[in-house]
Amino acid sequence: MKAIITGASSGIGQEIARELAARGYDLILVARRRDRLEKLAAELPVQCRILEADLSSAEQCKMLYCRARGEDVEILVNNAGFGLCGRFAVTSLDREVEMIRTNIVAVHILTKLFLHDFRMKNSGYILNVASSAGFMAGPLMATYYATKNYVLRLTQAIREELRREGSAVKVAALCPGPVDTEFNRVADVKFALPGMDARTCAHIAVRQLFKGRGVIVPGRGMQAMVAASKLTPEWLLPRITYHIQKRKIQ
Repeated sequence: MKAIITGASSGIGQEIARELAARGYDLILVARRRDRLEKLAAELPVQCRILEADLSSAEQCKMLYCRARGEDVEILVNNAGFGLCGRFAVTSLDREVEMIRTNIVAVHILTKLFLHDFRMKNSGYILNVASSAGFMAGPLMATYYATKNYVLRLTQAIREELRREGSAVKVAALCPGPVDTEFNRVADVKFALPGMDARTCAHIAVRQLFKGRGVIVPGRGMQAMVAASKLTPEWLLPRITYHIQKRKIQ
């Protein structure tokens, strides 16, 4: 049994690696920071292969697939991603394009390529790490929220296609609220709400993935907030989100 995890050098990706290792999965760990991957691999009681890759490059995403496809991968975890806070009119275009490539294009490429293999053998799991941000628009983090909307809706659509063809392949979107990771440092924000522990988030994600859940929202508090957002008028929701996001700016 083998799983490939992108963005495995920290946060949710690192903790998912630990969860899967505890279940006996050998791992292919992917990130740009090899030293962190080596440190993680040394801690785990399973065989680990380390692959350095910059997933903002479509070519490196395809190369990653080619390097891993012969290893009978059973689980793909698309975790790599980052955010950026600020008004859309003034945030860095280059950084946003890099975000779109990492948060959307990489997920799209790897999901499509590995899904082809999983469908051929009629088994496998794909976990795409989205966010509770995927359920709404996000003023002051407009691009990030939009990328997570894409990941969530793409995953839901694929899941329905698989259901209709009777496939045993399972795909799921993980949609956590705030999680204590490096995300807020990279995005230059501080959470307005208390963050969930990354280990707890990963434990819930892996357990629900294997149970066949399609959309995984860890924590009852966040589940309630997502449910409430679905009942909120579309014109009002961005106004509420704006005030929440404004509190994050340092």
